[in-house]
Amino acid sequence: MRSEPVLTIDPPGPVNDLAELYAIAFEQADTAARQYEELDERLAAPDEDSVKPVQRIWQSLTRRERQRGELVASRCIATFGTRPDPTQLRSLPTDRIFAQELSNFANSSLSTPYLAWGIAVRRGDRAFIFWTYVAANTEDPRIRAAAEEFAREALHDCNLLRRERRLAWHAARDQTASEIDAEGGEALSAAMLESLLSKDIEQWSRRIPADAREVLSKLGSSPLPASDPAEAQPPTETLEEIKHRALRRAEQLTSLYLEEAERATNHDSLEFAQRLAGQSITRLAELRRLAASAAAT
Repeated sequence: MRSEPVLTIDPPGPVNDLAELYAIAFEQADTAARQYEELDERLAAPDEDSVKPVQRIWQSLTRRERQRGELVASRCIATFGTRPDPTQLRSLPTDRIFAQELSNFANSSLSTPYLAWGIAVRRGDRAFIFWTYVAANTEDPRIRAAAEEFAREALHDCNLLRRERRLAWHAARDQTASEIDAEGGEALSAAMLESLLSKDIEQWSRRIPADAREVLSKLGSSPLPASDPAEAQPPTETLEEIKHRALRRAEQLTSLYLEEAERATNHDSLEFAQRLAGQSITRLAELRRLAASAAAT
């Protein structure tokens, strides 16, 4: 695990006004709620039962953030007699990693319960660091006390979210174990998975039209050889079996790279892991598109 979460929510500078503090807290909760709600709406599809567990998570997280925003608003009303005022914000605090992660996970095929809860956990970690930063950089005791309270709440929420993530992990463990057994009883490294995926893509490409093969050939970790009729052997697997295996390996690689990003201990390793994850996400989306288009023809 990351030894210390990276501070990626741009601090607005020392907060010297309590009204501004409430405005920041309310804006963060409101933005998170809207982003979670948008993900839920993107997954809405009557015939996609597989994404409903993830939809329920986004809906739960949306409610949490709405409730958090109302709690902030009630404190502001008790102190100033009015709701948080966005005009008090000198700059809009932006969690850059949170926004990027949500953008990456807009593809429903990547949204598993474990990874969805993981997004919320990492956001909570960064919120905790943000509020401790604010508390440490003010001389106003009222602001320090309020920021420390927000930090404690973020820490408490993170503990609850981690429990949900653990439950999701255990729920998926049987499936993961069966996949490992299918690969010979050992968890595979990213390098080995990349090599196996490249071979799957090569086999896949030999059984599809030339125009689709050209697109598919760009998705492997290395250029595919030109198709040679003499190499064609009686297939031992169906095309559907090959596609299913390739998609599963592409999903495993995406999960591995995202987990590496979560464990990153410095900015450089974080950026490297996120770049690999982004490329893997794009590849998986394109593989799924090709698989779906082939099934429709």
